[in-house]
Amino acid sequence: MPRVLLVEDDASLGRTLTERLQKERLDVTWAQTIAAAETALEAGRWDLAVLDVRLPDGSGFGLARQIKRSSLTPVMFMTALNSAENRLEGFEIGADEYLPKPFHLKEFILRVRHVLATQRVSAVVRTHGREVDLAALTVTGPDGQRAFLQVRDGRVLRLLMAAAPTVVDRSEILDRVWGRDQFPTPRAVDNAIVRLRQALQDDRGQIIRSVRGVGYQWAPDPEPGSESA
Repeated sequence: MPRVLLVEDDASLGRTLTERLQKERLDVTWAQTIAAAETALEAGRWDLAVLDVRLPDGSGFGLARQIKRSSLTPVMFMTALNSAENRLEGFEIGADEYLPKPFHLKEFILRVRHVLATQRVSAVVRTHGREVDLAALTVTGPDGQRAFLQVRDGRVLRLLMAAAPTVVDRSEILDRVWGRDQFPTPRAVDNAIVRLRQALQDDRGQIIRSVRGVGYQWAPDPEPGSESA
């Protein structure tokens, strides 16, 4: 069951959204402050964080930056701050969705479903004798050697896995992983792929394939059952 962290200080809205998400068969934890949200974040892995921006003890933007620095958890903002500057700041942080208040409850659920669907990758994936643990950001090779991934490299890997078998072009990787405020070059993507291949012991590019002139593709074992749920 997907785990959703809802951070909303309005008691009435928080209860309504919690009940509606639970009807969608989601495991929801509702926090009304950044402090409570930080405690929840430390308690385990989350599939989505839904954040208000104006909170009694700080900004949801700042909380999102903490999340993005330390985990692969996708972030969705819901806020009355709806200026172009606010939306741009949200997407620069790396938001997967930005929903202005007031909103229709059905649209809220559709946005949540969209993020969860696009991020749906097993926490542990086994392929070509390797075990990738996205929650722990580790790769264990056939020889038992464990490599640790940088958070940003982990986001690149999850993006490729979620898109497979589609090839993901460099510009999309840059927008989705680095955001629009970092001004990286396509070379940053190539360097991340080099590090991922080193962690995967994928010297020949069989697991992460290069598609000339386009980008990269996750290519797991073709045999059924090679990946775990």
